[in-house]
Amino acid sequence: MKLVTVVGARPQIIKAAAVNRAIRTQFADKIQEIIVHTGQHYDEGMSKVFFDELGLPKEDYNLGAGSGSHAVQTSAIMVGIEEILLKEKPHALLLYGDTNSTLAAAIAAAKIHLPVIHVEGGVRSYNKGFPEEINRLICDHLSTLVFVPTQRGVENLYREGFGATNRAPYTINNPKIYFCGDIMYDNSLHFSSVAARRSDILTKLQLENKSFSLVTMHRPSNVDDPAVLAQLFTTFHTLAEEEDTTLVIPLHPRTMKLYETQIDRAVFDKVRKSSRLRIIPAVSFLEMILLEKSAEIIMTDSGGVQKEAYYFHRPCVIMLEETPWVELIESGTALLAGSDGKKIRDAYQKLRKQSAGLQYPPIFGDGKAAGFICEKIIDNFG
Repeated sequence: MKLVTVVGARPQIIKAAAVNRAIRTQFADKIQEIIVHTGQHYDEGMSKVFFDELGLPKEDYNLGAGSGSHAVQTSAIMVGIEEILLKEKPHALLLYGDTNSTLAAAIAAAKIHLPVIHVEGGVRSYNKGFPEEINRLICDHLSTLVFVPTQRGVENLYREGFGATNRAPYTINNPKIYFCGDIMYDNSLHFSSVAARRSDILTKLQLENKSFSLVTMHRPSNVDDPAVLAQLFTTFHTLAEEEDTTLVIPLHPRTMKLYETQIDRAVFDKVRKSSRLRIIPAVSFLEMILLEKSAEIIMTDSGGVQKEAYYFHRPCVIMLEETPWVELIESGTALLAGSDGKKIRDAYQKLRKQSAGLQYPPIFGDGKAAGFICEKIIDNFG
């Protein structure tokens, strides 16, 4: 069978790598995969390193959609995807997550009656003020097969009218829900050992295991306003001093530029002179995996990093007001803090005190989601 896979942002590339690895090693005689990069987030040098590091073959098509308003970006991707689908005539379209690439491709496929397969379905924050919530809702409801990372996600879809007793053949009007576990867990297990062999970032930064905490931030609510960004760096400086710890803070190039040019000069100088704050350029996927696995505590506004903290049994301060991964909050291993300095420090201190007694039950599956997904795709379209 022929399968078109669409990616557009870094988390989708990571997820697609797991399924591609399963196809190449277990199902190469049954699935032909065509990879489309929409160019939603694309840097030629960065993407090449990323694809190479994950073992993902170069994309067959790149739409070069680039940035722009939601409407401009989504419409450009829809036009490009439709052309590819009509040319390639695949049996189904495989999508991941909740980006504009996911939304645009789902609509384009549904309009020409091509089955959509959505991996990471059922995830809900129940706040439609976030574009990701709109994207994931629409994609789920246009899908024929929905692969869900948690039991909570399955329950969410049932509440929205998906049938628990639907029988094959499955269609957009008669979809099938599969609980498969989180495909990101597959990658974390696979690449953690690879990272330990191939990455020397701990040596470069002169870090010992659990001797530091890791901070990642990229959300507009945290980095776009120079005053908020300065407040966060002030919080990190205070926290590092109070807790006698080192904070490693990789920054995306855009955030690094804001940090260097836009925040209050007094804050910048204080942070720059601190031996406890290690501000470094953005790291590769393998380097990030090794930093996560080796950190004592993780502070982040990334949905993916929240889960990776859980996979590696690391407490997590979530620098957002809410998260779609409510299972993390319910487990007690993660706390919401937003961008409020006091809440961040309080959450960090609470998790640090409780860390030895925290439990991490297997809510994200067994780390074998990719193979399961491939098997079910073949069962339905092979």
